[in-house]
Amino acid sequence: MKPFSIVGIQMKVSATYSNVEMMKLKLDITMNLYPWIDMVVFSELCAFGPLTHTAQEVPGLFEQEMQKMAKKYGIWLVPGSIFEKRANKIYNTASVINPQGEVVTRYSKMFPFYPYEVGVTPGDQFCVFDVPDVGRFGISICYDMWFPETVRTLAVMGAEVILHPTMTGTIDRDIELSIARAMATVNQCFFFDVNGLDTGGSGCSIVCGPDGRVLYQAGSTEEIIPIELDIERVKRSRELGVLRLGQPLKSFRDHIGDFTIYQPGAKHPYLESLGPLIKPTKLSKLAELKKKESDLNQSEPAIGYKGFNTSFNT
Repeated sequence: MKPFSIVGIQMKVSATYSNVEMMKLKLDITMNLYPWIDMVVFSELCAFGPLTHTAQEVPGLFEQEMQKMAKKYGIWLVPGSIFEKRANKIYNTASVINPQGEVVTRYSKMFPFYPYEVGVTPGDQFCVFDVPDVGRFGISICYDMWFPETVRTLAVMGAEVILHPTMTGTIDRDIELSIARAMATVNQCFFFDVNGLDTGGSGCSIVCGPDGRVLYQAGSTEEIIPIELDIERVKRSRELGVLRLGQPLKSFRDHIGDFTIYQPGAKHPYLESLGPLIKPTKLSKLAELKKKESDLNQSEPAIGYKGFNTSFNT
């Protein structure tokens, strides 16, 4: 057995003020409750919420604060993601910090939730990193998993655990739970999906094993989710098959085929017939309405965010 313990922190996220101090408090509570934890993962856009005007440069003060927390407890830390300013563009970026407080890698979400995640530029690099003597981990963010090529690529790169911060507050959360199970199964890996609450999502974080079975599914309240993973289960599944049955990664390797739809310059007449990627007309003022909602709530910061949840899965 090769045990490695991960905590997912499912917490309330405000769109009107910083959540960083609360994240640090949650980390303090978590590490005092469960001092044996090796890694902590927060939800997507947990630190500052889902509005792009909070974008900041990376590296920056937030990352520095998280580096101090990782070093303080000697843990691996994925503090969700933030909107990052880079070369006059905005990205949705997650940092990975090691127990020495060093940033070992960063990942920018490849599939922003278009047409709703307006103004966010897609990243173009897959992200895996090694935890010495444990295994290889991959990073995916929310809407990325709706495109199976993303998680499959991480698996082909050797990822045994997919860390998946998400921010889903919409009615398709149950669909995402099924996708999480499917991604774990067909890629024969652990899938650790952490959702937020309030403007950060509707909760229901989920952890799946390499046979697709649910190790834990949270409810819709704040939760600290400690799970000890046996990384050897991934190798066993990939060598012997899912439930000793299908061996999808080996089959993919041996029958990878041409997949001409991915070739540069390939024509896709059916996809072109679907029309442009735009919002439904009635939602064209969504950004303006969310800004108005934010302004109204800023007048009562002590009360917190109690408006209608208009956050979208990103």
